[in-house]
Amino acid sequence: MKWISIVIFLLVVTTLESVKAQSTLLNPDFSLLENRIAEPLLNAEYSDNKSNREEYPSPKSVMRESMIFPGWGQIENRQIWKVPIIYGLFTGIGFYTAYLNNDYQDHRAAFYNSFPDNDDFRFGPTPERLANVSPNQLQSNRNSLRNQRDFMFVVMGLAYGLNVLDAYVFAHMRSFDVSDDLSANTTISPVIMAEGSPGITLKISLHTK
Repeated sequence: MKWISIVIFLLVVTTLESVKAQSTLLNPDFSLLENRIAEPLLNAEYSDNKSNREEYPSPKSVMRESMIFPGWGQIENRQIWKVPIIYGLFTGIGFYTAYLNNDYQDHRAAFYNSFPDNDDFRFGPTPERLANVSPNQLQSNRNSLRNQRDFMFVVMGLAYGLNVLDAYVFAHMRSFDVSDDLSANTTISPVIMAEGSPGITLKISLHTK
């Protein structure tokens, strides 16, 4: 009787092992294979993200570079053709501001010297072209030129800010797909709205051709 129990026990153990082996064959473990497949995909995704970061610089870093040195952000955005425009704008504003300032200095000196008591030439001699102009006209021209000159300082600041804004905005826009291969599909389908009322949905899908 004892031997029969041992034989039955061995048969049960053998049967369980066989069932377990069949279960393993029917449900194989693909975890190692999945890891091997997923690993190169993750590496490829990381490589793509890294290349995107190298191709598209950070907008904040581009903005800081443009604030430090006008035109630097445009170079980082690969828009070097904008650099001559930026410096041409700065040069034009600078020359016009200097012209207005010199004219203002001449009118200020002429107006100051137009009074008999002011014989110390505090602001310099009177230019010949302003020698016969009335004091009222000199004063009006002096004030107008001073206002124009001060306004050009504001324009210079706006040009500087426009340089920074252009670099910052384009750094954001660089990652957008605006190629000729970009197309759109529009899908309109019926739908049941709240409380069972009928309606329609509009779906626009963007994709490359």
